[in-house]
Amino acid sequence: MNTVLPLLSDSGLPSGSPGPDRLPDSARAGLTTTPFGLYVHVPFCATRCGYCDFNTYTSDELGPGANRAEYAGTAIAELRRAAETLGPDLPTISTVFVGGGTPTLLPADDLAAVLAAARDLFPMDDDVEVTTEANPESVTPASLARLREGGFTRVSLGMQSAAEHVLAVLDRRHTPGRAVEAAHEARAAGFEHVNLDLIYGAPGETDADWAASLDAVLASPVDHVSAYALIVEDGTRLARRISRGELPMPDDDVLADRYETADATLRTAGIEW
Repeated sequence: MNTVLPLLSDSGLPSGSPGPDRLPDSARAGLTTTPFGLYVHVPFCATRCGYCDFNTYTSDELGPGANRAEYAGTAIAELRRAAETLGPDLPTISTVFVGGGTPTLLPADDLAAVLAAARDLFPMDDDVEVTTEANPESVTPASLARLREGGFTRVSLGMQSAAEHVLAVLDRRHTPGRAVEAAHEARAAGFEHVNLDLIYGAPGETDADWAASLDAVLASPVDHVSAYALIVEDGTRLARRISRGELPMPDDDVLADRYETADATLRTAGIEW
């Protein structure tokens, strides 16, 4: 399990702490021998998906004065503070994961700059895995090539479904075939590790829809598949639509059937847990 540590503020420090920007020795015990991962959150989205309750913001929500241009610099400043907090003997990073939101709404050069700063500030394993999440419509062959050049080793694409009406229910913007196309582009850019995310159990999804989504994934050049049951989170647009009776609540038995179908289909194709 990776270590995750919060940053400290200038107030509320326990008595005897070494200072506002240093962890006490008791909190640092074992830090250099515990697997350590770095997560960078990019909270921007072009639109908010109806099922999502993550910490994300669209341009409309942030207002006209907010933009993404300075975010990489802010993230790098936070990385410097984290290194100061964890120092002087810094843990070695074994994984880097850039998530969101939609990280690839930032220019590829910005994401590469954040990764370069992390490499300058922290020791990293020689075989460190560096992942970015991406929406299929937010990448191009050129941007993927720049990410690979910048040190990213893995891309995780949000496909969710191969059925157009399911994508519509989930408020996804890409066309059904775009995720598989983006997976091919990632491979062509040099990514050895490509993941596609799927969501099962959306209102209106049929057994045939789910089978077609699994078939589409297996026909693409991926080495990993993530399949998630749809969870209706309080406060989301999806939850409000269900409460108004516009859409049915996902059925637990259907979700279980979808899970078993995915497990059997992916195992048969050689994709193991």
